[in-house]
Amino acid sequence: MDDVELPASNVTQDYLKAIYNIGEWGPEGASTSELAARLGVGAPTVSENVQRLAGAGLVHYKPYRRITLTVQGRRVALAMVRRHRLMETYLALQLGYGWDEVHDDAEQLEHSVSDRLLGRMDEVLGHPVRDPHGDPIPQPDGTVALPRAHRLADVTPGQPVRIARISDAEPELLREIADLELDLDTEIEAGSVDLSPDATAAIWVISA
Repeated sequence: MDDVELPASNVTQDYLKAIYNIGEWGPEGASTSELAARLGVGAPTVSENVQRLAGAGLVHYKPYRRITLTVQGRRVALAMVRRHRLMETYLALQLGYGWDEVHDDAEQLEHSVSDRLLGRMDEVLGHPVRDPHGDPIPQPDGTVALPRAHRLADVTPGQPVRIARISDAEPELLREIADLELDLDTEIEAGSVDLSPDATAAIWVISA
């Protein structure tokens, strides 16, 4: 994956990364409406850009079906996801950012960081396999160690579980969860912590 040639367009990079992210913990690919919500643009803009990506051989696209990545599109997406999550990890562990603060700056920096700098950051961090939210960091060879996790909301109350991932989609939810002193690898019993429904849905767990 280190030899992946990234598209020059930041928009292309963002679309491919978004398609991967949306499908990472659920059904493969993304719908037009999911992409529009994730990227903050209208559905017609998404359709236009996705058709352009399909023409470039980066996505599979048919109207009213989920948009999925081609082999080349997935390679680019994984390279961008690796950049973003390594950047988030570096900001949190080396620069003291809170886990609710890292996303926006990482979004900006991922497009400009050089491969050499990214490699040095990876070394300094000890080659991490997950970011501050528990999302797996794709490795240089393209492998991804996705834990067999489930949403806390779907676990039977009373079952001992360990937190494996906390979605970073909403910073407010991250702050709510942090206020309860919950973090990655915290062990709890399902249903024992007073969380809002949205916060419960944002937490992914594995059996303790």
